[in-house]
Amino acid sequence: MSLSFSYRHLYYFWVVAKEGGVSRAAARLDMAVQTVSTQVRELERSLGQALLKPAGRGLVLTEAGIAAMRQADLIFQLGEQMPELVREAGQSRATRLAVGISDGLPKLAVRRLLEPVLS
Repeated sequence: MSLSFSYRHLYYFWVVAKEGGVSRAAARLDMAVQTVSTQVRELERSLGQALLKPAGRGLVLTEAGIAAMRQADLIFQLGEQMPELVREAGQSRATRLAVGISDGLPKLAVRRLLEPVLS
């Protein structure tokens, strides 16, 4: 898999979009405004699209920014779920059973054969 952009840059963009401006995002991230602004510009450069545009004293999403924001929301939502899923998987004592079955066998017969294992 080839990544043409940085997830860190995506995160900074996501925070800027949520906060509605670079200054508020920089304060939330405890970073310099110039640093956050540069990171967002790097994401825009790597994607080849402007994601934000000035509107009054803040910023609004462009059409490309709206699409990026939708994906970023999904990505960071999954990221928030990951630690719990990994913790649960590490504590699980489940055993995996792989069974190969010929297409010629009736499915009902196979189910009856596997019933003791499944329960």
